[in-house]
Amino acid sequence: MIRRLFNRRLAIDVEQLRHIDIRRPLDPIPSIKLKLGFVIAAAVAVTVFVFWIGVTIGVWPSISGVLAAVAAMLLVFFLSRGMTRPLREMAAAADAMARGDYSRRVTTTSHDEVGTLARAFNEMASELAETDRVRRDLVANVSHELRTPITALQVALENLVDGVAQADPATFKTMLAQVERLGRLVQQLLDLSRLEAGVVPLVREEFRVEPLLEHAVREQQLHEPSVGVAVLVEPTDLTADGDPERVHQVVANLLENAVRFTPSGGTVEVRARRSDLGVTIEVLDEGPGIPETERARVFERFYRADAARAATDGGAGLGLAIARWIVDLHGGDIHPERREPHGCRMVVTLPRT
Repeated sequence: MIRRLFNRRLAIDVEQLRHIDIRRPLDPIPSIKLKLGFVIAAAVAVTVFVFWIGVTIGVWPSISGVLAAVAAMLLVFFLSRGMTRPLREMAAAADAMARGDYSRRVTTTSHDEVGTLARAFNEMASELAETDRVRRDLVANVSHELRTPITALQVALENLVDGVAQADPATFKTMLAQVERLGRLVQQLLDLSRLEAGVVPLVREEFRVEPLLEHAVREQQLHEPSVGVAVLVEPTDLTADGDPERVHQVVANLLENAVRFTPSGGTVEVRARRSDLGVTIEVLDEGPGIPETERARVFERFYRADAARAATDGGAGLGLAIARWIVDLHGGDIHPERREPHGCRMVVTLPRT
């Protein structure tokens, strides 16, 4: 038994030694002050040892002193090079970032203050890389979303100018729909940029939930009367604390998504109730639902679980991103859940003051 434990411990030690970089032997020391002290002590010890060896074998003291100084300098160079290596790596990575390359990372085996700085640098590099990815995706998605209605308008106008199509109500209705799509996209982009910049103040007050939901439902029914919407508030005099205008925007965005993915003739349910955390608002649809693997991404800008259908129906993938920002400003929570037998339940919780 003891022999097995000894062999196991020996194997662990050997495995740890394999991960030690011989060019950075001082990495396990947890403080840069201790490292500097170790380097100084090692340099003094090497100097004394080499000088003593030289005197013992009969070398002139001046020559022994020179050899001892050279040996100490080589030791200090070797040890200090390992200590400053993360700093050199950070400098090289910073130069690469200046050129747009965010893939460089710094070795983080050191346990001292420099190692902490290296880990923070790697986290910063990862965040910058993600920000750059989001920026590129944003430019590409905005370009695509703007190009689609603009192209449709251009074709319709060219047909009217060339006399290919007549200026009938159906043509103008199609052009109006594309203009409205452009207007919605521009307004959503403005709202999102303001929310992210924190320039949209919340006018918090206590408001009744049922009239707010009924108002949002009436607006949605004007655009899509083929899908029914039912409202259930318990109790009917339920009140919540928050900015009613922004909460209305959240409900409107959730209703727009729910109605878009609910088949014609189906019903969307909007429920509100008091919970332990505050007030919970639920929007339930009869669509295909959100796959488990995509629930964490539905609040990303321009992300659409069903890109083909959303694009044809006019969705830009910004509604849920705006809703999440507004709910976060209220200190609440928003998340999707599966609805049985099919569909999605979007749950919004507004906390008490």
